Amino acid sequence: MSDETRWMVALAFISLPTIAFGGHFLLSILRRQVGTENFTPVQRDYFRAGHAHAGVLVLLAIVGQLVLDFSMFDEWAVWALRIGLFVSPLLISGGFFGGAPRTADGPPGPLVKLIPTGAILLSLSTLGTGLSLLISM
Repeated sequence: MSDETRWMVALAFISLPTIAFGGHFLLSILRRQVGTENFTPVQRDYFRAGHAHAGVLVLLAIVGQLVLDFSMFDEWAVWALRIGLFVSPLLISGGFFGGAPRTADGPPGPLVKLIPTGAILLSLSTLGTGLSLLISM
């Protein structure tokens, strides 16, 4: 395992509990302000989606970091892919957490725009990682 991979995997593992406890902290604040019985089903779905996407995509980012050790791309391109794989789950889950609508029939919050941004970054990063493997064969 390269030093670069070791750093990125360490950051990814450190981010997992921050995602879990950050979500718990956010929910505890909301629970005190509005009470969980006042959460709409849509808000619960957004919070659930934020946690689910964060957990799965951070694990994908860890696998991607290991795979990039075999890349024949230039160092700057590998770093761009490494950072993209790491940042995209944070953007997607942040979009779900920050985009939860305030009311059942209200529009999503402004941070919901982070979801497509993160999805595009994730798509480009995974595509680049896959291509780097094919090219290095």
